[in-house]
Amino acid sequence: MPGRAGFQPHRMRFSKLSAMSARYENGHDEHDDQDGLRARSEQVIGELAQALLDSHVLEGALTAAFGAREKAVEAQHAAMAALNVPSAGDVERLERRLRSLSQRLEEVEDQVDEVLRDLGEVRRRFAAKDRGEQAQ
Repeated sequence: MPGRAGFQPHRMRFSKLSAMSARYENGHDEHDDQDGLRARSEQVIGELAQALLDSHVLEGALTAAFGAREKAVEAQHAAMAALNVPSAGDVERLERRLRSLSQRLEEVEDQVDEVLRDLGEVRRRFAAKDRGEQAQ
């Protein structure tokens, strides 16, 4: 098939992975204990990860995906700016400012309550003093 000819190098990489896997599956009789199985599994996973890291196809796909993601983010920001819609960062900044304002307002409320208590005490003292002067 002419369309499949371009995929032959990739098949070679996958056949290499298949061979690695088969090599460890065939050695199953030699290593029946869990430590041996764990060690073989870690080695196969390591070799698979290394094969993926060495894959130019995967590298190209990841580069293209990250590039597309960046372009999509830029387009989203542009669209949101054009519609005058705040970004998540804008909303977070506003939320922090509102929390700060709320804390300050609570402090002011506490101070006003304290002043009102003091004022009430002063009124009671003047009232008691006035009653004492009227009784004389």
